[in-house]
Amino acid sequence: MTRLPIEVFIVVRRGDEYLVAHRVPEAGAYWHGIAGGVEEGESPEEAAVRELREETGLEGVPTPLPNMFVYDEITVHTFLIEVPAGWEPELNEEHDEYVWLPQDEAAELLYWPEPKELIRTISGT
Repeated sequence: MTRLPIEVFIVVRRGDEYLVAHRVPEAGAYWHGIAGGVEEGESPEEAAVRELREETGLEGVPTPLPNMFVYDEITVHTFLIEVPAGWEPELNEEHDEYVWLPQDEAAELLYWPEPKELIRTISGT
């Protein structure tokens, strides 16, 4: 499938903690959230569900956030999903580890400035 110049970024929150995943060296070796490209024929909402399932094993429907951002002429649609206490992701081959962190620490660990700001702007539970 063809990837469009549209991506999704999904914030995964468990109580007052946020999931931050480490991308493997082949994918850049940096700390990031759950994210990916929108494929041809797919809506951002459908891409968010697919990326969440592929990258964490979670079957769920994230809630759209109003905080879209643009980088390198790519529009990024943002989403939030709340997961239950005790839930842990089953990472795919794009990630080699993950951590749950409080909001400020999660934002600080993220590599890219736009996701950092997104995490900082999400209101608490």
